[in-house]
Amino acid sequence: MPLEILTIPCLSDNYAFLAHDAESGETALIDAPEAAPILAALASKGWRLTQVLLTHHHWDHVEGLSEILATHPAKVTGAEADAHRLPPLDATVREGDCVQIGAETGQVVDVSGHTVGHVAYHFPGSRALFTADSLMALGCGRVFEGAMPQMWESLSKLAVLPPETMVYSGHEYTQANGRFAETIDPDNPALQQRIREIAAAREAEMPTVPSTLELELATNPFLRARDPAIQAHLGMQGADPAEVFAEIRLRKDRF
Repeated sequence: MPLEILTIPCLSDNYAFLAHDAESGETALIDAPEAAPILAALASKGWRLTQVLLTHHHWDHVEGLSEILATHPAKVTGAEADAHRLPPLDATVREGDCVQIGAETGQVVDVSGHTVGHVAYHFPGSRALFTADSLMALGCGRVFEGAMPQMWESLSKLAVLPPETMVYSGHEYTQANGRFAETIDPDNPALQQRIREIAAAREAEMPTVPSTLELELATNPFLRARDPAIQAHLGMQGADPAEVFAEIRLRKDRF
């Protein structure tokens, strides 16, 4: 059976996720922005927290961890490259390593760029990809620590996963990302349709996360640096996609 995944709004615009394996009773938390809503979700579902998977060290992804562990002792896993600035870890991982939730095996992907040491967790059996601040709904994280080519390489690793993969990203930035995407890809009907759907979801106070990788590939400008229409719109026909990505990211930084 696939994992049951719960999306939990935290802070003003963050998301945490609980992934539950019904057969074993194991439950993993992916990132811990804020304790109260996560503890409430565990209590509501009656789930036992067994492990925490951290994606990167930024405070809004780890701030609630100590309070959660005080009442729900669990194994904490994070990137080996980030261990010196993450909360205390019980296990470290690097690209190509596996993590386990019950019978479900997840694969660790190095998605450095937003930070150096950022990891994503891909659970192919459940078609789930936890990306935090690397690939985001209609966007990607700002390149704070890594280099632009590194971030493009990270996104390119994710782009080749099965299109039906559900992308569980770390923030509710989708509406603002859509406004920017229109400036890069103005003639994309799939993007225009998605923007309308996002507006309706937010009006109803519904999350826009997760999204499918197929939808991101069709509408997210940060994955579409190879697209001839986008390159033409930017005056970068035939340019290296990594350079086109960098231009898009720099424009977003100024947007």
